[in-house]
Amino acid sequence: MGSDRAPRPEVEGAILACRHYDVQVVMVGREEQIRAELQQHPSAHTLPIDIVPASEVIGMDEKAATAVRSKRDSSMRVGLRLVREARAAGFITVGNTGAAMATAKMVLGALPGVDRPALAAVFPTAEGTAAVLLDVGANVDSKAHNLEQFAVMGEIYYRSIFGVKRPRVGLLSIGEEEGKGNELTREAFNLLKQLPLHFVGNVEGRDLYNGKLDVIVCDGFIGNVALKVSEGLVEAVRYLLKESLKSTITSPVGYLLSRKAFADFKKRLDYAEYGGAPLLGIKGVCIVGHGSSNSNALKNAIRVAAQFAQTKINDKIEKGLSSHNPRREPPPSDELGAGPAPA
Repeated sequence: MGSDRAPRPEVEGAILACRHYDVQVVMVGREEQIRAELQQHPSAHTLPIDIVPASEVIGMDEKAATAVRSKRDSSMRVGLRLVREARAAGFITVGNTGAAMATAKMVLGALPGVDRPALAAVFPTAEGTAAVLLDVGANVDSKAHNLEQFAVMGEIYYRSIFGVKRPRVGLLSIGEEEGKGNELTREAFNLLKQLPLHFVGNVEGRDLYNGKLDVIVCDGFIGNVALKVSEGLVEAVRYLLKESLKSTITSPVGYLLSRKAFADFKKRLDYAEYGGAPLLGIKGVCIVGHGSSNSNALKNAIRVAAQFAQTKINDKIEKGLSSHNPRREPPPSDELGAGPAPA
């Protein structure tokens, strides 16, 4: 209910997902609005789509901590409660990201061995493969052992979703040499090289797209900046390429060929094809997408959530973290950072 154009893209995405995949979708929110949108699609009544009412909505401009505590019947809280009660396999939101992460940590809690969950974003590469960057915003300040946990979770996620037996893991820094970077990256480097992973060492920002890495680890502040810069660059390149094609292609055949090439290019870079970023490290499945997500992005987010649940990634993360017992930070005193709380 909290996206830019809710609930239209959510309803359309649910319809597309039910038609394309073997899934059932539960829509959580203000029932009258959801039903009104569903009525715009006469064939939707034949699809496995249910509605669970939630009277409150957390807006994009609301402070996460305040909204999560005060709005106990928000669509986020009710939806995540369905996951905790095993009435749903996963939760997808394209609303307030901060509120989604805080609510997920409060309602579901963290997996054993996880101090801080991390958001993992998928990037297309020049090799036609995918690279995963984490954390992209769940934690503004991180410690070295947090990055150690991110590396383990990201590597397991990549193996499970993309089928690569030994993903290449890199630490995002300002140079490839071991001594490069700030205090955080230098300390994290020493921890990551001791892990039983294919750790290739420090990598730079350009390595996000060249296909030489599968998993790139960083703190949430840097990761979110990298994510937003990348999204802005993609939009700029799309616009510039489109304008150049308009001004240089004159023949009808050339125009059609250029349109096809542009469409292929746009699809390869479109975040909607990846659906959203999973919040790794919580006891359940939570996918967080853009507030401007369209129906295709929502459809793919549902696909990602279903795949995450079916491959039992959380069991693998829990086992992977327990095998090397990383240093833990003391339990937080804040409700939003603690384990499951009454919902």
